Amino acid sequence: MASPIGVAIVGASGYAARELIQILLKHPGVKITTATSRQDEAPRLDALHPSLAKRIDLTCETFDADRIAEKAAFAFLALPHTASMAVVPALRERNVKVIDLSADYRLTDPQVYEDWYGHAHTDVAGLGSAVYGLPELFRDRIPTAGLIANPGCYTSTSILALAPLVAENLIERTGVVIDAKSGVSGAGRSPKLTTHFPECNESFSAYSVGRHRHTPEIDQILTTVAAGQGEAVEVIFTPHLVPMDRGIFATIYAVPRQAAVEHDLLDLYRSFYADSPFVRVVNHLPATKDSAYTNYCDLTVRVVRGRIVVLACLDNLIKGASGVAVQNLNLMLGCPEETALI
Repeated sequence: MASPIGVAIVGASGYAARELIQILLKHPGVKITTATSRQDEAPRLDALHPSLAKRIDLTCETFDADRIAEKAAFAFLALPHTASMAVVPALRERNVKVIDLSADYRLTDPQVYEDWYGHAHTDVAGLGSAVYGLPELFRDRIPTAGLIANPGCYTSTSILALAPLVAENLIERTGVVIDAKSGVSGAGRSPKLTTHFPECNESFSAYSVGRHRHTPEIDQILTTVAAGQGEAVEVIFTPHLVPMDRGIFATIYAVPRQAAVEHDLLDLYRSFYADSPFVRVVNHLPATKDSAYTNYCDLTVRVVRGRIVVLACLDNLIKGASGVAVQNLNLMLGCPEETALI
């Protein structure tokens, strides 16, 4: 049996990093050889995440591209937005393949990135070469990529829910309404007033209405799916915070170009995702508990008063972050896509 391939976790303190480590510990083809933390002290991984006690014996280091390149062929970046672009060039220069969980490489236009993230992109070359890491749509491009822009939770849910309709030109390109809800872990591990327990518990609220940063990403990828059909896709995306630990649920409303038949739409979705092991097209109305702690996205479609309503949910930390990152790794390694994920 071949020796496991070394992988690095750059930015190991967050929730997505913890989930990623737990998945990779089950992966027969890789070994976590190094992890970094931006904390002044060098904490052990099991100190950052007590659930890892007796499962991994590794102390975090400060970021050093040379040391990572010595120990790892792949690096997962679980860093805040704008931080990844500062380290990706050094890793790529050393032939380390990168799977970036931040949003730094998801938008193809550096001006759009600056407009929505308030920061000039400092690695435009990397931005141009990155492959969007949603296997269900870009499976053919991922295996040979050196830099993967791993999608986020809201974007994965919304794009997977709409891709079949957009690809088949069945809906109007504008006026698509995405009403999405996220558990509190989607806001990250760093304390914030809005996610402080007394503030968010027993409360339900919208945020970033009309200005959420995932909006141009959803537009961009769905417009790519609709390539050659003319008009760009524009969505109205409204996120909400729900007082639960994890999960994303989206209810999406679209105007059909012609009369829609529910069972035909369900057949379309099943055909579109026939080769996608982690998309489940269901007849029932899905719920976040169905997909929690899994790498599955659950989808269904209804026709209501002449409108198409798509309902979709997934686990924001797994299919919405670390799980799809391992899907991408599996494709890059040439091993079964489901490895360590089922």
